[in-house]
Amino acid sequence: MIVDRSEMPGQGKILIDLLGPRGNAHELIALARSLAKQLKWDRKAIQLVTELMMMGDYENLIKVFDHHFGDFVILYK
Repeated sequence: MIVDRSEMPGQGKILIDLLGPRGNAHELIALARSLAKQLKWDRKAIQLVTELMMMGDYENLIKVFDHHFGDFVILYK
């Protein structure tokens, strides 16, 4: 879920400020890998999702991240 800073519900979810250091592409890819491992994804699935994240620009990266991990993470700017 991507929300504006003023609309942050955040109960029990990881909050990532896309304008802060945890919002950079490398951090989001690392978090995606970590969450996928915690969710018991196999290596091929992890590789596929990280490749999809890297296929486009930053907006693509956050859309792919949000699609797969939006139930667990709130991205805000």
